Amino acid sequence: MPADAASFDVSWSMAHIADTAPRPTVVALVGADSDGLLTGLADVPALVALSLREAEPAVAAHLVASASTPYVIHDADPLEHVAAAWVELYEERATLGTLEIEVDTLLSLFASGEAVMPDYYVVAGPEAIEDTWRHWWLGALAHHAPSRVLPVEASGSALRARLRALPASRPWPEPSSWLPQVHFAIPDRVGLRDETGAS
Repeated sequence: MPADAASFDVSWSMAHIADTAPRPTVVALVGADSDGLLTGLADVPALVALSLREAEPAVAAHLVASASTPYVIHDADPLEHVAAAWVELYEERATLGTLEIEVDTLLSLFASGEAVMPDYYVVAGPEAIEDTWRHWWLGALAHHAPSRVLPVEASGSALRARLRALPASRPWPEPSSWLPQVHFAIPDRVGLRDETGAS
């Protein structure tokens, strides 16, 4: 089973902390149902897999921040509510005001350390994700750090291979520099990532 706790120190992004303590690389697993994929990583050395999808952001951040392994992979997406509001906006099921509230709330959580931006997003089974959500993961989000949003086949072997070969790239820009403008990322106008990486 995936672990539900671990041990070290992070803020919203590992790349933006200036102390000398070693920090793990943090990966958020999104897309296909993550339970089986996380369970399949239980025997991977130097990695802890955390099932945190139902946890409050502050609880998830605390558990990630307590990890002592070089790699942490979990299923608690700090952008979940912003993503849902963006999807609902472009599906005409929510207002711009709803999205703005979710963005402001999340930026407050990032600022207080109660939410942690992962180093990478791994999007499992992108071909099966509904269109607007696929535009969020591989378009609106990936636009800001293309090599940090990685499509992968929804299988244990593909996930392991992807984790063994995480690309080096520039870190995420600070969330406050792009989240307030995320409503300008219009589906079909922010190009989807090439999904050949999913195979």
